[in-house]
Amino acid sequence: MSDTLYNTPEHELFRATVRKFVDDELRPRAREFDAQGRFDKALYKTMGDLGMLGLRYDEQWGGAGLDWSYSAVLFEELGRADNAGVTMGISVHTDMATPSLHQFGSDELRQQYLVPSIAGEMVSAIAVTEPDAGSDVAGIKTRAVRDGDEWVINGSKIYITNAATADWLCLLTVTDPDAGYGGYSQIIVPTDSPGFRYELLDKIGNLGSDTGQLFFDDVRVPVANTIGDIGRGFQQQMMQFQDERLVACVSSVASSQDVWEATRKWAEERILFGKPLSKMQNTQFKFVEMLTEITAARELTRACVRKVVEGEDATEIISMAKLFCARVSRRVSDECIQLSGGYGYMKESPAGRSFVDSRLGSIGGGSDETMMHYLAKQLGF
Repeated sequence: MSDTLYNTPEHELFRATVRKFVDDELRPRAREFDAQGRFDKALYKTMGDLGMLGLRYDEQWGGAGLDWSYSAVLFEELGRADNAGVTMGISVHTDMATPSLHQFGSDELRQQYLVPSIAGEMVSAIAVTEPDAGSDVAGIKTRAVRDGDEWVINGSKIYITNAATADWLCLLTVTDPDAGYGGYSQIIVPTDSPGFRYELLDKIGNLGSDTGQLFFDDVRVPVANTIGDIGRGFQQQMMQFQDERLVACVSSVASSQDVWEATRKWAEERILFGKPLSKMQNTQFKFVEMLTEITAARELTRACVRKVVEGEDATEIISMAKLFCARVSRRVSDECIQLSGGYGYMKESPAGRSFVDSRLGSIGGGSDETMMHYLAKQLGF
């Protein structure tokens, strides 16, 4: 693919649309969203009206029928929102909960749940992680037992983004405990179902989106709410994870660039020993080192996007990018908080917020250790 992957007139027009949305609707209210622990649900409808929520989905369901490069543009711009929690909530909806529904769901499920989700009239969440099963997805215990034409679901999930906002869940659950990897299914669970409840959790970062624990107590949903074939949920979830991880890479690079620029501006204005902090050689070297790593992370991420757009298997390189980009984001935020001094330790500081927000990157969507475990196996260790 040519180097115009992101630079066609169509990409630039879309980028301008997203940037205006970010500058008008998100950045001015970033601290407000943190304070309320979530962002306004109405913003999903605004994004739906602007065509941002179904970029890669078929036009038949209200999508735009575009390729992954447009998703990259979307999350490059959302990474500038000055609020990682907001970007997290949106990405859960667009690239963690809905991909399996689009790819494997029945037409009836797509009409009922995907169409309004693309329009921003419904919000979704992905329910996989449990108290005893995080990156070890095969360890989940939530169970769905068939009773005629219904599933009866019992169990719990934890650390679920959009817990209080979602209208429906893409739930990964055990449907046959004796079938190994063929014993899991993805099931749509409306959050107004009797027997379902949530409790919000108190996070240290990513405050602009709600995160909670989910409880299922004899929750009944139709067997027809199963996404794809019964017993194929584990495999479908592994495919869905690739979208999640690539979005995480794009977002973390963009937010790293954003905090780098904010810290540079602060260093240019901060007078220390009679001259701007930015004029000190050590400071300049730190900014050069950070930008070098950010650029490397961006190019690695774009290489992933190219592979996906060209239809190649990108699992290995996405795993590398997920590992690398998360660590770059952590190092950049740490350097920026150090350069910002006491101001960097304040909640109002871009560096301070980035410091706590970026830490999740090496945990969520598959920990660093999970990425390295997979890559080691690929290398034959």
